[in-house]
Amino acid sequence: MSFLTRILPSFLVSWLLTFTLASLFHSHYVVNQLVNVGVVVGLSDRVSLMLDDWLGLLPTYGAIIALALACAFLVTALLYKRHKQQAMQLFMFTGIAAFAVLLLAIESIMHINIIAGARGWGFYAQLFAGAIGGYVFSLLLQLNSGKRDGHAL
Repeated sequence: MSFLTRILPSFLVSWLLTFTLASLFHSHYVVNQLVNVGVVVGLSDRVSLMLDDWLGLLPTYGAIIALALACAFLVTALLYKRHKQQAMQLFMFTGIAAFAVLLLAIESIMHINIIAGARGWGFYAQLFAGAIGGYVFSLLLQLNSGKRDGHAL
C-alpha cells in the first residue's frame, strides 16, 4: 500500500514538474534561437508556443521522461538503503543522469536530437529539469514518510 499512497503520488508530482520544466526550457531555447536570427516574438506568441509545446510534447517526450525517471529512481531506491543520509543528492544525481542518458542515447542511436531545446545550453537546462525532478521526488518522499516513520523509502 505504501506504493499507492506514498511513492506513486510523489513520482507523479515530480514527473509532472520535471516534464513541465523540460518543456518550458525547450520552448525558451527555441524562442531564443528565433530571436537570435532577428525574428520578433511577442509575449502572446511566447505563451502560445509554451502551451502548444507542453501539450504537443506530453504524449511522447512526457512518456519518455516518465520511463527514464522511473528507471533512475528505482536504481536510486536500491542505493538509498546504503546511503540514507545522501538521499536528496542521490535522487538529484539520478534525475540528471536519466536526462543525460536519455538525450545522449537517442542522439547516438538515431542521429537526431529528440527535442530541439536540448542543443547547446538547452542540454544543460534539460539536465537541470532532471535535477529538480529528483529533488522534488526525494522531498515528497521524506515529507510523506516523515508523518509515519521518519524514513524516505
